[in-house]
Amino acid sequence: MITTDKCKNWLQLIGIVGCSVWLTSCKQSAETQLPVGNYETMKVSTTDKALTTAYSATIRGRQDIDIYPQVSGTIQELCVAEGEKVHKGQILFIIDQVPYIAALNTAEANVQSARAALATAELTYNSNKELFAQKVVSDFTLKTAENNFLTAQAGLAQAEAQEVNARNNLSYTVVKSPSEGVVGTLPYRVGALVSASIPQPLTTVSDNSSMYVYFSMTENQLLSLVRQYGTLDSALVQMPDLQLQLNDQSLYEEKGRIESISGVIDRQTGTVSVRAVFPNGSRLLHSGASGSVLIPSTYEDCIVIPQEATVKQQDKVLVYKVVDGKAVSTLITVADVDDGRTYIVTDGLTVGDEIVAKGAGLVREGMQVK
Repeated sequence: MITTDKCKNWLQLIGIVGCSVWLTSCKQSAETQLPVGNYETMKVSTTDKALTTAYSATIRGRQDIDIYPQVSGTIQELCVAEGEKVHKGQILFIIDQVPYIAALNTAEANVQSARAALATAELTYNSNKELFAQKVVSDFTLKTAENNFLTAQAGLAQAEAQEVNARNNLSYTVVKSPSEGVVGTLPYRVGALVSASIPQPLTTVSDNSSMYVYFSMTENQLLSLVRQYGTLDSALVQMPDLQLQLNDQSLYEEKGRIESISGVIDRQTGTVSVRAVFPNGSRLLHSGASGSVLIPSTYEDCIVIPQEATVKQQDKVLVYKVVDGKAVSTLITVADVDDGRTYIVTDGLTVGDEIVAKGAGLVREGMQVK
């Protein structure tokens, strides 16, 4: 017969074996439930990398000068055409000169009259001085003659000033170009009444021998630039030449350089304004056009990974390392340059690390990676 103690022992043994089998089956079941993925991986290494960063830009003439008339009148002659290249001092418009010629003639006549009056007053004054010395006239008469002489001098000065003003007004009827450049639109034609208060300028002369290209950098990009070159002044001297991508995606044949970087960060946008200059001998660039400035950056002995190996979560970037065959998420820091294809890693990875190279967005923490 089997005793009671033996029965208990057998029951305990059976229970232990059953639990072990159950735990083993649970473990195997859990392992079989872990996701498994076939992903391309890569070993992290260092290399030299040149990246090009694109910045949206607007193009302006080196000088865009709005031409307004300084006198009122009707346009009598239009001497240029839209888009015409002009030189400094070239006549653009002629405004009706008749009233200004008449005003100048009147002013010249007034000058002659004032000179005659001054000559008469001077003779009278000199004569009275001699008579006063001979005690023929009183001191009052002498003072009166002197005052008339001074008044005549002032009258001549006033008449001469009016003549200068009239002559200037007449010269203003011939509107000339203040600089080399290209004529813009011509909203006013022959016969139009114009004045200094017109809503639109007569035209705009753009000096486009070289063009200013304006774009913006973020605060982080500016800090990266200063760290790379030491100072902002050093950056302006040492930075490589720029390329300009036009609105049709073609590259402009001439290269440019950054001429100035604003030292003030815009509080609303968090950016600084940058001005580059490009030569425009072919006159392909036009004021008001847009494009993209391409700035090359060279990094030596750096870690470069494809962007498809990363996952962006708000302002953070992470990759999946492959550790013991499993995916482990790791935050990384990347340089603030972006060519749309690769990232330069400044922190978070070391040489020899294995990471998922493609399809990182589909990987999950702990996933088995083959």
